[in-house]
Amino acid sequence: MEWTGQVYADTPTVAVQTFIDAPPRRVWAFVSDIHLMPRLSEELQSVEWLDGATGPAVGARFIGRNAHEAMGNWETTSTVVEFEPERRFAWAVGDPGYPSSIWRFTLQPEGAGTVLEQWTQMGPARSGLNFAIDAMPEKEQKIVFVRLREFEFGMAANLSAIKDLVEKDA
Repeated sequence: MEWTGQVYADTPTVAVQTFIDAPPRRVWAFVSDIHLMPRLSEELQSVEWLDGATGPAVGARFIGRNAHEAMGNWETTSTVVEFEPERRFAWAVGDPGYPSSIWRFTLQPEGAGTVLEQWTQMGPARSGLNFAIDAMPEKEQKIVFVRLREFEFGMAANLSAIKDLVEKDA
């Protein structure tokens, strides 16, 4: 990702891609399982479907419990905002009409395999990061930059783990 000097109000994004030697239907089984993600993430500790949902569908909601050394522990409620089996799975954190972030997996067939992308957008609504920005407004660009790097590192680790799981499952 190239640094553009964005601030939080710019709704900065970051994306990471990998090629997986398996068709989208096999990759999808892992990507659409929200209970797998806490096993792959250092920050996401647990997830739980809400309102009787048992799997992803547009409008389904889930709670995520997170922990970060500098930010402590917190819970978020997310809503699935895009769900196209074997193609796209996205959720908005907080109010789906004005989220604090959006997260998305996209699967693109390529030959006999799949290009898997994980993408996220910060904002437009406030999040826990805004406490640091409010305390040090002169450091907003650096705070956003550091958080985007954390996201990029975490997403690269997620995709690497998914790739390993899918290809070992072959």
